[in-house]
Amino acid sequence: MIMIATFLRTARRAAMLSAWLGGAALAACPAARAAELKDTVAAVKRSVVAIGSYQPTRSPPIVYSGTGWVAGDGLSVITNAHVVPEAPDLARQENWGVVLADGENVRFRPATLAGRDTEHDLLHLRLTGTPLPALKLADSDTAAEGQDLAFTGYPLGMVLGLHPATHRAVLAAITPMTRPAATSRLLDARAVKQLGRPPVTVFQLDAIAYPGNSGSPLYDPATGAVYGVLNMVYVKGSKENAISTPSGIGYAVPSNHVRDLLRAASQ
Repeated sequence: MIMIATFLRTARRAAMLSAWLGGAALAACPAARAAELKDTVAAVKRSVVAIGSYQPTRSPPIVYSGTGWVAGDGLSVITNAHVVPEAPDLARQENWGVVLADGENVRFRPATLAGRDTEHDLLHLRLTGTPLPALKLADSDTAAEGQDLAFTGYPLGMVLGLHPATHRAVLAAITPMTRPAATSRLLDARAVKQLGRPPVTVFQLDAIAYPGNSGSPLYDPATGAVYGVLNMVYVKGSKENAISTPSGIGYAVPSNHVRDLLRAASQ
């Protein structure tokens, strides 16, 4: 009996210690995740650029239209297709490219069009000269609902300036971009065109993205690997065309479409 009582006391102590250690580990998780994101953001910011145009006779000469990020060999830049018009205003000597900011110093690097994927609203620009730090692509097919993610970009860049901002996000749903309309009145030309194709899957986020965030990388907070590209216009126009006041829901295009776009340029 004494041995049994001793065993039970030892077991209770072990259980209490295990519970305490488990609780301590759970309490430490948010702090650990915050430390991971802090380190990751410092690295990701070096690869995030503003997308804009330069026109010498305009005031201001540089106008921002969205966010982009560096991929591949350091000379490829990914953004949304709607961020850059199909043709620059050559009559006014307009050039499109990336804008790099170092404090108050702003530098414009012209770029050329390497590929445009209008179905997924993606654009591939190419730089010349010195490569920039590039982000790695994750396999977006492995993304799961409930997964913690983050995105970094230039929200309201023309108002707030070139100061990259980072936001946390949870992958709330993996959903088709276009759903059947309740009535024919809600069908537009793009929706009709999409109905004849396989559904395009997008990521729905529980984070608010603002104008200027279009093109931002959606990445793993621990590794910086990119799972998607933030989209504030094309996807929202399809998902929310029946809503008079757009929601604050954020969306992203899965990164495997970026991989396809980069491969197409190398062929």
